[in-house]
Amino acid sequence: MGRTSPVAQERRSVEELEDLAFELRQKLLNLCGTYEGAVHIGGDLSSADIFTALFEYGLNVDPTNLANPTRDRFVLSKGHAAVAMYIAMAIKGFFSYDGIVDTYGQLDSAYGMHPCKVQLPGVEASTGSLGHGLPLAVGMAMGARGRGATHRVVTLMGDGETGEGSVWESALVASSNKLGNLVAVIDRNRQLMTSFDEERVTLEPYTDKWAAFGWNVIHVDGHDMRALVEAIDSLPPTDSDKPTVIVAETVKGKGVDFMEHNLAWHAGSLGAADLERALAALEATRTKENV
Repeated sequence: MGRTSPVAQERRSVEELEDLAFELRQKLLNLCGTYEGAVHIGGDLSSADIFTALFEYGLNVDPTNLANPTRDRFVLSKGHAAVAMYIAMAIKGFFSYDGIVDTYGQLDSAYGMHPCKVQLPGVEASTGSLGHGLPLAVGMAMGARGRGATHRVVTLMGDGETGEGSVWESALVASSNKLGNLVAVIDRNRQLMTSFDEERVTLEPYTDKWAAFGWNVIHVDGHDMRALVEAIDSLPPTDSDKPTVIVAETVKGKGVDFMEHNLAWHAGSLGAADLERALAALEATRTKENV
């Protein structure tokens, strides 16, 4: 991500990343088929490619050395996508997928519906209240600058939460303080919990707004792994003077045809029949994309 890191030599190919993103979605569906409560499945599916690109390619993180001061910091602002993050981290080697399945959502589990840094080593910030991730990331980036550190701070937001004033206040602080070590990635799936976002808050012209706030803007298809990799590779050095936002156009429920663009699947659970149908749809989507 614009600098030399020990992870750079181990970076995955685009094809490998695509396979891992499929694995993430597959494991997500299987978890939803075993958990009796609701999982925020729509936004998990829309962000699966982003999580894979970050944890398997972009972020300088080592699951065996969580205290490494040179590691990149990742903040999940859209905390309700915690399951997708947990699975991405499990695939990376932070912990086991089976541990997530066995305890997810239970009292005292490390794998709650929203991430908790006290419960789960490797999580940099406890999140869930939307609009808070970018302010946290700005503070972490400013602290790194003050210490002369060269790591990057990355946050993943949902586009719905960018209707909140705290996001734009933080955007101003970031550009005013020339935080080139800060990257915000936006899962632009254009859906809220019960409506499509432009019906409630007009965000367009979206990329123009970020540019007007002094950010370096990269606009990509959030399901095109090659485009995500190229966006990561094009990030400016951490000592540059502009924060970067990657606006990733996505589809809520991506990969499962009956969930895509469907407000009913913001959150839900899967019975045996639904799970079988969802896995078949996911496999069919993959086959179609590979033709």
